[in-house]
Amino acid sequence: MAQAKAEGNMKITLVKSVIGYNQDVRETAKSLGLGKLNSSVVQAKTPDILGKVRRIAHLVTVEDVQ
Repeated sequence: MAQAKAEGNMKITLVKSVIGYNQDVRETAKSLGLGKLNSSVVQAKTPDILGKVRRIAHLVTVEDVQ
């Protein structure tokens, strides 16, 4: 079962605070490299990163970056 690799990078920006959410959500944001509100990181589109983004999709915005 080989999964297709997603190619490219994406810019992830924290647009909503993690205050009031459970510890798992906070740790997921931190593991992506997001700290303060409006902080951004550029990450590769790997299954691991895409899963983390999907878990906190209500807190972030995602843009494709070349």
